[in-house]
Amino acid sequence: MSDTFTDLTHVRRPIHQANGLPNAHYTDQRVYDEEKSALLTSQWAGLAVAADVPDAGDAVPVTFLGMPLLLIRDKAGTVRVFQNICRHRGMILVQEPRNIEGAIRCPYHSWCYATDGRLLVTPHVGGPGTNQHEGIDRDLLGLIEVRNHIWRDVVWINISGDAPAFEDAMSSVIARWAEFDKPLYHGGGDSRFSLTVDCNWKLAVENYCESYHLPWVHPGLNSYSRLEDHYHIQEPGQYSGQGTSVYRQLKGEDGSKFSDFENLSSVWDKAAEYIAVYPNVLLGVHRDHAFAIVLVPEGPSRTTENVHIYYASENSDPDLRAANSKQWKLVFEEDIFVVEGMQRGRAAPGFDGGRFSAVMDNPTHLFHDWVASKIDAHRALDQAAE
Repeated sequence: MSDTFTDLTHVRRPIHQANGLPNAHYTDQRVYDEEKSALLTSQWAGLAVAADVPDAGDAVPVTFLGMPLLLIRDKAGTVRVFQNICRHRGMILVQEPRNIEGAIRCPYHSWCYATDGRLLVTPHVGGPGTNQHEGIDRDLLGLIEVRNHIWRDVVWINISGDAPAFEDAMSSVIARWAEFDKPLYHGGGDSRFSLTVDCNWKLAVENYCESYHLPWVHPGLNSYSRLEDHYHIQEPGQYSGQGTSVYRQLKGEDGSKFSDFENLSSVWDKAAEYIAVYPNVLLGVHRDHAFAIVLVPEGPSRTTENVHIYYASENSDPDLRAANSKQWKLVFEEDIFVVEGMQRGRAAPGFDGGRFSAVMDNPTHLFHDWVASKIDAHRALDQAAE
């Protein structure tokens, strides 16, 4: 049995009897490494958004869980994810975001790849002036592609390659928001920002999916969208979150508003929903805009939150967009002291993971139960292999 074993039986109890995850799941490097396999690489996890590579040939190097990856839109317009390494000697191929006008050229020995991953050229591989060799089969040495799927513009990846098809794994949340299956237009530079917080990525999920903290952490938001105006959203094994029944549209000084998504049912006149899709993507939908937050774990106690805001029209008002981004950034920044405070609290040796309100903490408990279930399953496989 792994020496990183932690007892999770108390986490999987009914909510009124359960404790939260033990401290080690927020602080210990060995447990963090275990969770990478159990929670992140074996599931469909968020990497980035397709808007990061808007044009054919756009390429962005991304580090995910220490792995060098390359997000690219190939010449045919398909978004792909590759391991960002040359198949020759493992050299990093793309160092900085740029547009690939021709081929992806390795800076070490100039092996060249097409934007769809095919190995095209192997200069002098058979000796000076000889660009082929029987020991180098180009058809077998293309870039290593990472399984990916795009939904709500998020680029979801499955590192292990053996998760169920995305449409099956995420069937419930796709169905829940089927009305929003419409074109999304990224607001551009004024609609993206990143926050780096000193906490474990799971604490960001836990905080996002519950509304219990609104009166004390978000007094401005709570002034019109009160705690009693919210409801729980729960789908065991897939997602949890909260919704409000009193969404209020942002208006400009002249009374202007964002365009609504077309053909929404009347429930969305006032409703808005905020869902944490396990493991690491936080999504929000409203009648007139949406957002996606991709949580990038940077270690046991550090997380980058990449926030992207989308609209129903590509011609949304720039001043109103800027005001909307400012408003959401303020809300998300208000959460920083909470998640960082909980992270520091995990250094207290007597803390037993905490307790849950059986009425208010249901979405958070559901996430803890999912984490524990996946880790238990991962450990069982490890034991069976011993």
